Amino acid sequence: MLTAANLLVSLSLLAMPDSVPKRFSLLPLPLIYYTPETRLAYGIAATATFRCRRDSLDSRPSQVTLGIAHTQNNQLLFYLPFQVFYDHDRYYINGEAGYYRYNYFFYGAGQREVPEELYGVNFPRIRVNAFRRVAPRLKQGKLYAGLRYQYEDYHVTDVNPDGLLATGTVPGGLGSRLSGGGLGLFFDSRDRVFFPTKGMIADLTFLYRNRAVGTGRNATAEPLAFDRYVADVSSYHELGRWAVLAINYFASFTSGTSPFNAMSLLGSGRRLRGYYEGRFRDQNAALLQTEVRFDLYKRFGAVVFGAVGILGDSRQLLRPNDPKGAYGAGLRFTINRRDHVNIRLDYGLGNQSSGLYLTIGEAF
Repeated sequence: MLTAANLLVSLSLLAMPDSVPKRFSLLPLPLIYYTPETRLAYGIAATATFRCRRDSLDSRPSQVTLGIAHTQNNQLLFYLPFQVFYDHDRYYINGEAGYYRYNYFFYGAGQREVPEELYGVNFPRIRVNAFRRVAPRLKQGKLYAGLRYQYEDYHVTDVNPDGLLATGTVPGGLGSRLSGGGLGLFFDSRDRVFFPTKGMIADLTFLYRNRAVGTGRNATAEPLAFDRYVADVSSYHELGRWAVLAINYFASFTSGTSPFNAMSLLGSGRRLRGYYEGRFRDQNAALLQTEVRFDLYKRFGAVVFGAVGILGDSRQLLRPNDPKGAYGAGLRFTINRRDHVNIRLDYGLGNQSSGLYLTIGEAF
């Protein structure tokens, strides 16, 4: 599901005019992708690209995309990702709103692992980040600081009656309503947004006293509260003319108790490819992943990647003696040469696990 939201952001670039910039444009786009969580997904998206009246036609464009998708697993997804630049990039607002009718496999939380349990869930989600540029005299890159807000009403519709979620002992396992916010820092010195060859991007988050209350059969449970500290940093390094080394560092630490669907997790099309989304979840998680991207022939390219992650909780911050590893390879086809937007086909392998991913845009 996270991959699909990022897919729409990547697709939205295709709505940008190739020649003379316009104040406003609207373009419908086909939507198709494949992940282990959805299998084949298909639908349609429409992207509005615009520039605010205060900005010139040479300024960075703002975009709002509406997407609707249905999956081979009978899931229904509505997405509305957006990014708005105002006053010559001084203000930057991004996020997503959506509604999802979904089903997942649950593999346990923390060190309490269970055989996969299929559960159904319906939920609206809203995430908004509002930033203002600070330190404008930086010689390289742009630094933004601002506020973050999130809301999610996680309505669990169906669980395995013999599974762990049905016992009600997993926080939020029978449903939860999450709301809260915090602070954020965002730094970007990449030479290109969708296929960087140098520079870095850093996204730092502090969520303060986010609260979650039970819903449905879980409505009588005590409210949950937690703080979270997240760092997501990627750097890019040219290896000669035809190859790029990309490195991603990710860490998420939680203080307090969060619902299971808001825990730090590893496994997805972006983090620890080769494992199902949320295959590993705990209070804390750290991940290092690297990828070598190289050209093959004309629009075709390839990648090899590897990753290792560890988890932890309130008793042990991180458990380095229990690492989770994955590796794999993939192919690329450039569908937008100007901005180097790629169709991504990856196959990842983990411990008794594998995953195939077909989408648009790089994993990080």
